Amino acid sequence: MKKILVCISSVLYFVAALAFAADRPAAEPNQRAILKATMQKAAKMNASGKVVEISDTSIKIERRIKGNTEVMEFALESPARDIVVNDSVKIDYIMKDGRLTASRVSKPKAGKGSGNHGTKQIKEKPAPAVK
Repeated sequence: MKKILVCISSVLYFVAALAFAADRPAAEPNQRAILKATMQKAAKMNASGKVVEISDTSIKIERRIKGNTEVMEFALESPARDIVVNDSVKIDYIMKDGRLTASRVSKPKAGKGSGNHGTKQIKEKPAPAVK
């Protein structure tokens, strides 16, 4: 009688374990890894040069790299204000639909400074005159 009771209780525990295991779904693949693989950010790049031609929808700049001149044309997301031909500009851009699309067009800051790079110059006070 004890053997039958032990067998029945062990079968019940086994069936209960299977029932709980069936409630849990199979291990899902990592959703973050899937999203990362499908959604890649576009690389942001930049270029500096002089404006050759500008309109509301596009801008052309001429830039020099290692003695070679190169003309680049960008599509504008929004019209560039206060930029005219022969201005020096810096353009942040991305590749969108096979075209270079400028996300930001700005004039570089005027002057590079005196080259101190943050060093503070201290002026010495003259020695007091002795009478």
